[in-house]
Amino acid sequence: MHAFTDTKLGTKTGLCSPAVSGYATASPMPRKKDKSDKVVRFSVSLPESLFDELDEMVARRGYQSRSQAVAALARDGLVDFASQTGNGSVAGTISLVYDYQKKDLQTRLAAIQHKYYLLIVASMHVHLEHHNYLEILLVQGPAAELRKLTDELVTCRGVKNGKLNLTAAAMPPLQ
Repeated sequence: MHAFTDTKLGTKTGLCSPAVSGYATASPMPRKKDKSDKVVRFSVSLPESLFDELDEMVARRGYQSRSQAVAALARDGLVDFASQTGNGSVAGTISLVYDYQKKDLQTRLAAIQHKYYLLIVASMHVHLEHHNYLEILLVQGPAAELRKLTDELVTCRGVKNGKLNLTAAAMPPLQ
């Protein structure tokens, strides 16, 4: 294993150089999912242009290393994967912008939220300009169910904008 000092970042980054190559071997043991995970080193080959973009992201976002940035990207990818496969519990937010003066809209939104009460951890709304509310729901559960909840909320007449943003995978479900 070779370590080198990144000339752009001035940090020791291990096997992150595009010139260093190697292969990671698959572990026969399943990966632990707790805070005692050991760090595993592996090599990644990238086109130089993508490598340069990665360095730019590391610098702009203030990551301490490429490894930290790649880990963040991997976590984001795993959240996306979990949301596509519907396996496991994920967490996130649903944001809604709606006209609170729209007749019966708040009653309909509340009824939908009561229907999915096991998925909603907390909610908050704030008053925006004119007669708009911004409502944020903290949610967790199977991704397919969260998408279904979001679809029901955003298709209500009077909802101007709505989005589901998943942020973490492998959360235990609420009991």
